[in-house]
Amino acid sequence: MAKRGRNYLEAREKVDRTKLYSPREALELVKETSFVEFDASVDVHLRLGVDPRHADQQVRGTVVLPNGLGKQVTVLVFATGEAARIAEEAGADYVASDDEMFEKIQGGWTEFDVALAVPDMMGRVGRLGRILGPRGLMPNPKAGTMAPADELPRLIEESKAGRLEFRLDKTANLHVPIGKVSFSADDLLENFKALMGAIDRPAGISAGQFIRRATVTSTMGPGIKMDPFQVLELI
Repeated sequence: MAKRGRNYLEAREKVDRTKLYSPREALELVKETSFVEFDASVDVHLRLGVDPRHADQQVRGTVVLPNGLGKQVTVLVFATGEAARIAEEAGADYVASDDEMFEKIQGGWTEFDVALAVPDMMGRVGRLGRILGPRGLMPNPKAGTMAPADELPRLIEESKAGRLEFRLDKTANLHVPIGKVSFSADDLLENFKALMGAIDRPAGISAGQFIRRATVTSTMGPGIKMDPFQVLELI
């Protein structure tokens, strides 16, 4: 087991590891126990009572956090012609429309947080799957990141305001950022409520089975366990 530093151990002493905290208590404590010198991210980790191997038990979606993520979001749009012009005017940081940009991404460049695309570009974008897929950057209609040109201004605005995609991993966990430790507890709780409201419980899974464990952490900080039933009440 890796040896923990003094700052981490001191922060962990403030957490009662036998207690299941309410969401508000946990968010207040995660702010108190953050010890890094930068504005740490606050992340929610949910262990769900579903089986990811079954298609009807997949959990994925998007949410626009009302208070944003606390960071500048860089948006790239795959588009040409009129769609490229619309993306540029809507504030896209990068527009991938020529071979040069595609070759740059193929070479491993991914200095953007969100990738959007219009449908007629997906044939070319699909060839970048090896680069974009593992990083969660592949445009996808289910995630709302592939859309007609007239929807690009809205998607770009939402992405920069704190729109994010969440998806169940292979071990039935969701890991989702909800802000920064510099946010107030009220703002973090509002973002958390928005996230929970965006998570759809699969048919056949009872409310009591749905959330098995819920934890909130800050970057490098200790995990703080939350009462799953109180987390469910946020929906």
